[in-house]
Amino acid sequence: MVPGGLKYTKDHEWIKVEGSEAVVGITDYAQSELGDITFVELPGVGKGLSQKDTAATVESVKAASDIYSPASGEVVLINEELNDAPETINKSPYGDGWIYRIKLKDPSELDGLMDKAAYEEYLKESAH
Repeated sequence: MVPGGLKYTKDHEWIKVEGSEAVVGITDYAQSELGDITFVELPGVGKGLSQKDTAATVESVKAASDIYSPASGEVVLINEELNDAPETINKSPYGDGWIYRIKLKDPSELDGLMDKAAYEEYLKESAH
């Protein structure tokens, strides 16, 4: 299931804008492809990121995967619960499994991302 009200990247990250900040995580598709997540390397608070920079790394029983920032800005909060319970991403990728919060530098960058309908279409096309 792909929730509305979020923007999506082709690398299967999602971003939810809340005022001048945004919350970032990975999609249900991404967590299901990774399998059981065993470790999350979170970004440091205060870290500056440009759009498409590697922001975090998620390790699973299958592979390690970089998480790319959907937007430029500064990391203002990380989900420290993932240090003890990385599997939260598997259980709740759009809820408790969020990865970090960023103060947006240029919200117009989000215009290039996909909405729910476009992301669902992208998933259908990449399934072939």
